[in-house]
Amino acid sequence: MKTPLHQVAAVLSKRSLKADLNKTKFAREIAAYLLDSGRTGELESLLRDIAKDRALEGTVEVIAISSHALSSGDLADIRAEAKKLYPQAKHITINQELDPALIGGVRLEYPDYQLDLSIRSQLNRFRTLTTAERIA
Repeated sequence: MKTPLHQVAAVLSKRSLKADLNKTKFAREIAAYLLDSGRTGELESLLRDIAKDRALEGTVEVIAISSHALSSGDLADIRAEAKKLYPQAKHITINQELDPALIGGVRLEYPDYQLDLSIRSQLNRFRTLTTAERIA
């Protein structure tokens, strides 16, 4: 019987918070476990569960995806928003990713949800609303 994924995530989350962690070795161990147990398809779920557990322990990781590099003011705003959402956070890390397809704005991925403030998303919503009005 396979160990439930949330239990695996809890163990990995605690190990990932250790100061002396060798990240490369840790990643290889996770990959080896997933391969050996035939659970490679569960990688995304496992990573989400680990991020949630780490957030409960006070380490929050936010992925900020934008079409250009964010300013220090933008990063400060994102950090302040994360602190509101996760008041127990002792450490907040913001990882930036660039995606020119977003046109402008930012998409934020928190451990347990996403906030899409991109222009592309707003244009898609506008298109959906205007299309729905023409059909009605």
